Amino acid sequence: MTSLISHTTVDCHDAYALAEWWKQALGYVDLADDPNAPGDEECMIRDPESGHRLLFIEVPDAELPAKRIHFDLRPRSGGQAEEIDRLLGSGATLVVDRRGIHGPGTGWVVLADPEGNRFCVLREVAVSG
Repeated sequence: MTSLISHTTVDCHDAYALAEWWKQALGYVDLADDPNAPGDEECMIRDPESGHRLLFIEVPDAELPAKRIHFDLRPRSGGQAEEIDRLLGSGATLVVDRRGIHGPGTGWVVLADPEGNRFCVLREVAVSG
């Protein structure tokens, strides 16, 4: 079991304004099914060629942390809990568990690598069928 980088996340104070700025700087676009709007607390943009995604997410901290950019990982196979256990077993440490933050089946877990760099483990992609 391994993870893949779902997207790169940037902590910020104004997600919409920063996403708009980076869209212009990089030539990225809004997601077709999830356009960004003023006041959105989370704004995702993507590269129309590679598909790489950037997520800008508002944090309440008055002072933004020095390490504002982090990876959001998604399990390639298996579930979120299994992937968290695997990563903890390989030397990651638990920072905060946000599972269920928006109700059952939602949320993420923040971990840190052995040097303290934070990253999130998201839920697995739902399989439709």
